[in-house]
Amino acid sequence: MEDRLIVSMIQCFFIAFGVIVGGTLIGSIGSYLTGEAPLTAMFRIAKSLRIWAVVAAIGGTFDAISNFEKGILDGSTFDMFKQIVIIVAAMGGVKAALLLFEWLLGEEVT
Repeated sequence: MEDRLIVSMIQCFFIAFGVIVGGTLIGSIGSYLTGEAPLTAMFRIAKSLRIWAVVAAIGGTFDAISNFEKGILDGSTFDMFKQIVIIVAAMGGVKAALLLFEWLLGEEVT
């Protein structure tokens, strides 16, 4: 069971990372085509995609809510712990992607 948790953590990390990196790069291409500054748009896009990257990584919010419900009402603490760890891993992927853009572009994404 522990191995499956680690696999899920790694997958969620990279899914969130990929949503931020891919969405920001493709969105900045769209900004370039419309005449906006692509680097400025990268910061705005990366900031707005943060929560959606976490939601995409955990597979939607209803699964998370049902796992929390199962953990609280049924006493299944492992399901609740697993969901918290997966959400933290997804947040780590988002933070890693934002750090990548900060390093590449030389400005802080807040």
